[in-house]
Amino acid sequence: MDYSEAFAKTAALVDNLERVVRGKRAIIELAVAAMLARGHILIEDVPGVGKTTLAHGLARSVDCTFQRIQFTSDLLPSDVTGVTVYNQATRNFEFKPGPVFTNVVLADEINRATPKTQSALLEAMSERQVSVDKVSHPLPEPFMLIATQNPLEYSGTFPLPESQLDRFTMRLRMGYPGRDEELAIMKAQQAELDPEGLEAVVTTDELLAMASLVRSVRVSDGIAAYIMDIVEATRSHEGVRLGVSPRGSMVMYRTAQALALASSRRFCTPDDIKRLAVPVFAHRIIPEGYELETAGNAALVIEEILDDVKVPL
Repeated sequence: MDYSEAFAKTAALVDNLERVVRGKRAIIELAVAAMLARGHILIEDVPGVGKTTLAHGLARSVDCTFQRIQFTSDLLPSDVTGVTVYNQATRNFEFKPGPVFTNVVLADEINRATPKTQSALLEAMSERQVSVDKVSHPLPEPFMLIATQNPLEYSGTFPLPESQLDRFTMRLRMGYPGRDEELAIMKAQQAELDPEGLEAVVTTDELLAMASLVRSVRVSDGIAAYIMDIVEATRSHEGVRLGVSPRGSMVMYRTAQALALASSRRFCTPDDIKRLAVPVFAHRIIPEGYELETAGNAALVIEEILDDVKVPL
């Protein structure tokens, strides 16, 4: 696949998603960039703003499989990954895959499950496989996890550990639509906003080809140094208890390439890094006094660092 074809496909993907997720083009572009970077997304927002629609729409637009897992306190790891059962007919143990064996997984209200169940996703997110009874089972390609959590409901929840947060490429907030967009949503027929009505505009093979093309997007030495300056600033900032990890800098590099491709460019710019800094870095740091409004404090710290770090010319 060449660049011109990739540019056309990503534009078609964004336009297709905007048919069901109205007034959130910037969020859609970030979600598409995360998919091209072969990453995962954590959406933290109130109910009813389109989190599930975005996940389902991505799967429908790329002609791939989709599964939704409702996380609850009694959900077991085997309910997610699968289980080995004994087949009396063949007198052998057989593995029955869980709902994680799909292309796009929506982990709804992930912080309502226990840490044991949450940790069942760690291997799937980082190694794209699941190990059950000492046997590793590869997940289908492409594989993407989109998890949601509600920041307002702390009762009966288990906060995600830092090790799992670090495996999410981005943390996004959908936010409420603008007045005009919400009026259009109110007046629209339910069928118009149903992701089931979307037609695929990209095949899985084309998506994998675009993901491979992402690696060839040019990142200048100045842009790479700019990323490192921001990362190092998080580690030395007096208001940060835990800075961005090396995994975070690697993810930023790859996601910046993906965002450039999604923006019909063959090269990255400082604006790409600025746009991605909060979604990619904020959930990877722990600010001082993080017990109170973690997401808000972390975003403010990242924005403060962006103001202080010199932008390459």
